[in-house]
Amino acid sequence: MSTQKTQAGGSATLKEQALREEICETGASLYQRGYTVGAAGNISARLDDGWLITPTDACLGRLAPAQIAKVDLNGQWLSGDKPSKTLALHRAVYDNNPLMQAVVHTHSTSLVALSLAGVWHDSAVLPPITPYQVMKVGRIPLIPYRRPGDPQVAEQVRLLAAAVRGVLLERLGPVVWHESVSQAAYALEELEETARLWLMVKDKPEPLSTEALDELYRVFGARW
Repeated sequence: MSTQKTQAGGSATLKEQALREEICETGASLYQRGYTVGAAGNISARLDDGWLITPTDACLGRLAPAQIAKVDLNGQWLSGDKPSKTLALHRAVYDNNPLMQAVVHTHSTSLVALSLAGVWHDSAVLPPITPYQVMKVGRIPLIPYRRPGDPQVAEQVRLLAAAVRGVLLERLGPVVWHESVSQAAYALEELEETARLWLMVKDKPEPLSTEALDELYRVFGARW
């Protein structure tokens, strides 16, 4: 029994270290390509005994694995630097969508600009205009502005966590969740690129037709 416990503990430690490294690599990649700047944004990942989350006011481009905060299932800070003030928002996703393993939040330029210029609809900040937007991201609702870390935002996200893959926080940027840190970042990048395309096109395109959307649902299992 003790051998099994030792092996299980070793496996958990290796998983945690791999996640710490993936968070740092993803943060650096997002920072280097301008998806986040300064000390903005945060990334988290689910563990069997809690969560990992980037520290408060930390630059995602300059993180070391040991800096990543670990919190237990009750949200108590266990190790690493002080956890991000958005921890409650991340937990709202995990508590209400058991399949999701990671959450990424950035202050991406085009998506913040979209929230300032005016979104398509509050229930869908962008229309479905490209197939990969539909396949990789889906419908993204707007969360009206509240200060960073406001618990009411977490409650709004809690209600949406199982229905969509992310939200756009007005004036603050996207929060996207997925089955891994990398997948969440890829989906966020696809969303940011779609916002950039939408903002740069003077004559706004029509959404994909019902027939085109139905085909994406049927062939690729996409959802909107």
